Amino acid sequence: MSTTLAVAAALLLDAWLGEARRFHPLVGFGKLANFAERYLYADSRALGSAAVLLLIMPWTLLMILLGFTTWHVAIDILVLYLALGWHSLGAHAGQVMQRLHKDDLAGARQQVGWMVSRDTADLSQTGVTQATIESVLENGNDAIFGAIFWFIVAGAPGALLYRLVNTLDAMWGYRNARYDRFGWAAARLDDCLNFIPARLTALSYALAGNVRHAMACWHRQGAAWKSPNAGPVMAAGAGSLQLTLGGSARYHGKLEIRPLLGTGDAPGIDDIGRALGLIKRTLLLWLMILCAGEWLIGHL
Repeated sequence: MSTTLAVAAALLLDAWLGEARRFHPLVGFGKLANFAERYLYADSRALGSAAVLLLIMPWTLLMILLGFTTWHVAIDILVLYLALGWHSLGAHAGQVMQRLHKDDLAGARQQVGWMVSRDTADLSQTGVTQATIESVLENGNDAIFGAIFWFIVAGAPGALLYRLVNTLDAMWGYRNARYDRFGWAAARLDDCLNFIPARLTALSYALAGNVRHAMACWHRQGAAWKSPNAGPVMAAGAGSLQLTLGGSARYHGKLEIRPLLGTGDAPGIDDIGRALGLIKRTLLLWLMILCAGEWLIGHL
C-alpha cells in the first residue's frame, strides 16, 4: 500500500471516528510516564535521559517488529490514526468559536483552557480567540504534520516515536525548578524531531495562504519566539492569515512578555474558522505533494 493511501486512510479514520475516548494509547502512556517519574525522578539530566529511553524504546522496537508481520499495513494506518489530532483540534477550537458566538465568554474561557497552558480565567473575548488560533497553528504541527512527516520517513515506528516524545515534552519539558534538568532530554529530543517538520509546516502555511506576508513574518519574527520550532510555525501561520498574534500572556500567575507575531488586525471570532481552514488546505497540499512524489519515483 502506498504511503499516500495510508496517510489518507488514517486521516479519514480520524475524521470519521475522532479521538479514541476510552483507552487512548497516548493517555495510557501519559499515566505510565507519571508512574515512571514517581520512581525515577531526580534533579539529574542523566536520570531524565534514562527515563525517556526506558519509556519510548520498548514501544518503538515493538512497532519495528510488528512491521514484519502480515498485518503491517493495518498497523501502520491504525498507529498513524492514533497519532493524529486533526479531528480533536477542530472539535475543541469549534467549541470555543460556538461559545463565543453565543456570548458565553465564561464557557469559552473554560474550553480554551483545555487547549493551552496559559491562564484563561480573565481572558477577554479577543484573548480567548487569539489563544485558540495560536493553539490551532502550533498543534497543526505537533498533532498533525509532525506525525505525518515521521510516518513518511520511518513508517509507524517513526510516527509512534514522535508522538511519545511529544507527550513527554508536554509533561516534562518545562524550564522550572522541577523539570529544568530532569525534563532536559525530553525537551531537546522533541526539538530535534520537530526541527524539519516545523519548518515544512511553516512553509506549507505560507503556500496555503498569503505567501508574501507569511514568509516575511517567519523571517523577521520566528526566531524571537521562546520555542525554536513553534516560532516559525506560528509566525508563518499568523502572516498567512494576516492576523496579529502573540504579545503578553499570563502563565501560572506570572505575566510573560512575548513578541508579536504576524501582521494585520487582532483576530475576530470567525478567524478561528479561518485558522482551521488553513490546516485543511495545508493537509490537502501535503497529500498532493506526497502523491506527486510517489508518482515521480514510480516513473523514474
